[in-house]
Order: sequence, then structure tokens, then C-alpha cells
Amino acid sequence: MSKRTPMTAVHEKLGARMVDFAGYLMPLTYEGINEEHLNVRNNAGVFDCSHMGEFFVSGPGALELVQKVTSNDASKLDVGRVQYSCFPNERGGIVDDLLVYRMPDDANGKVFMLVVNASNIDKDWKWIEKQNSEIGAELSNRSYDFGLLAVQGPNATKILQRLTNVDLSSIEYYHYTIGDFAGKQDVILSATGYTGAGGFEVYAKEKDMPAIWDAIFEAGEEEGIQPAGLGCRDTLRLEMGYCLYGNDINDETSPLEAGLGWITKLKKGDFVGREVLLKMKEEGVKRRLTGFKMEGRRVPRHGYAILDEEGQNVGEVTSGTMSPSLEYPIGMGYVKTGFHKPGTKLKVDTGRKQLDMEVVALPFYKS
Repeated sequence: MSKRTPMTAVHEKLGARMVDFAGYLMPLTYEGINEEHLNVRNNAGVFDCSHMGEFFVSGPGALELVQKVTSNDASKLDVGRVQYSCFPNERGGIVDDLLVYRMPDDANGKVFMLVVNASNIDKDWKWIEKQNSEIGAELSNRSYDFGLLAVQGPNATKILQRLTNVDLSSIEYYHYTIGDFAGKQDVILSATGYTGAGGFEVYAKEKDMPAIWDAIFEAGEEEGIQPAGLGCRDTLRLEMGYCLYGNDINDETSPLEAGLGWITKLKKGDFVGREVLLKMKEEGVKRRLTGFKMEGRRVPRHGYAILDEEGQNVGEVTSGTMSPSLEYPIGMGYVKTGFHKPGTKLKVDTGRKQLDMEVVALPFYKS
């Protein structure tokens, strides 16, 4: 049976089309993916992300552990800052991608919150525990203590400002603060999101989430704020060229192959998989994750082969959709190095037909 978030009953009451996602009963769409997508791009939408996992790392070994298990350099984080990162494995693949929050210190020193994908909560927890065996940092899995709403879009900040005395306009991208919000205390207001549309992510106690949801919709009534489901969350992230774990990145893909070299700090010191990644960088990657647009109207699907103009297999599609903002099909996939350059003409093999496509620079959508 699928698990429920604090908001599941609200989604059902709103008539959302509910699906199982990462073991949770989640809304795919309410009124339609395209409508919700465009509303987020042009106005404001609210996503229930309460299925995400939250791990806390503290104690004298906190920074040492976070540095060991993540690819980015957490030593650069001050309190109030957030960092996109990933967990590399020993082979240089990706256990998961995540956000690292530098939380206020406690009596024992530094504290970090790691926000991980819902589908990987158990896997990630076991991975961190394994890596912590010789370090002894204090670990706490608080995934079921928090609810999370992502309020995204150009009007999101204006709407949320009506519910707090915190000056949201002063919070820079990938920064956060903790304050009162919608009458609730100790709410994390984070200038992050995975849509490219701007806005905030709101972390609060699970029991407070329905009241916060109602307050947000009351505050945004004038702007016509709408709920948004997983369907448009996927189309929004793909338009920005953001990776989806399980599609574009996984245990067998390297962050260097996936265009995530900017979060892979090989000079920070030792971390899991560093030597493999260092060798890979020195030798050069053999394939690259790239974006492409289709010449026709057919949407590329995960797993379709990518061919060169002579019909030779040079890669595979990882994600594809009809872009609601651009009104043509887009996709991402891994291709052999050399075929990744913008302007390269390739084909997608659907099994019955070969469809023309062109490699393009990411992101697809530029606001």
C-alpha cells in the first residue's frame, strides 16, 4: 500500500489524479499538466514535496562525514546557505543527488540537513550509515517529521511575503532562513526549487502542513495560485535541463558524464569515488548527457536508441517530453563524446521509425 503525505487527503478532495510515486500516493495532475506548467512559469503554483527525505548530520564528525559522502565542498557553506550535490559511489556513479543545508550550530558544533529523493530514502540512509562507521557523526532520519511545499513561479515571493515578517526578497538564491510563517514557528523558508521559475521551498512540521497549504492559497487567491502535480514538475525540470534521478542519473552514471562537474570538487580532499572521478577527468569522459530538440512532433521516450546519420548507435534517450513552454518535443540523453556538440544532427530510433533531432545547448527554456 502506498504511503501518504500530510497533504494526501487535500489532493484527493481537490480531485487530483493520484499515482504511486516512490512508494507514496502523490498527485500527478489536477487540471492538466500543460495548464499547471504554464501557470508555474507565468504565475505561481504549489507542489507537495513532503515525500522527500531529510537527514540531519551533527556532532564533531559532521563536516568530515558530509565531505566524505558528497561531491561538492560543504566546507564552503556558512549557516543559511544551501548546496546542490550528489553522493558518489566507489565506481564514480551516483547514489543520489541532494541538497545540503548548513543549519545553525548546536552545542556539539556544525549541523547539516541533507534533503534526498523520496525513492532513495532507505538506500541513502544505509549508504550514509555505512560511510559513517569509522567517523561516528550523529545521524538522525527526520524524513517523517517534515512536510515540504514548493511554491514556484514569478509571483511566489509576493504571495508568500503576505504570510511572514521575514523579508523574503533579501534571501538570495540557494540561501534560506528559519522564521514564523502562516502562524507557525520554526519554518524553513528556502530560496530553492527544481523548476527554474523562482520561488521558495517551505519546510515545516508534518502536522502544520495542511494549515500552511490553506494559508498559501488564501494569500494567493488574487493571483490565481494553483496546485501543481508531479507531471508538470517533470516538464518544468526538463525544460531547464535538470537531471531526474532514475532517468538521467543513477548508480552507473558519473557526475562528470552528466554535466555535473560543477558540483564535483576534486580538489577539496578525499571523498568516496574521488580517485575514479579524477582518472575519468584526466582521461576524458567517453559519453556526455546532452539536450536535443526533435524536428517533428513525436516525443522521444526513455530508452530509445540515438543514432548518427549513418545509423550507428551512439547513445540513448533518458528523458523526453513535449515542452509546454516551447511547444515542440525536447529530450536529454547520453551520447558518445563528439556527438554532444550543439548543432549535431542525430536520429532517435523508436523501433518503427527513425526521427530527426538536433543537439542543443541547455537549458531549453530561457526566461
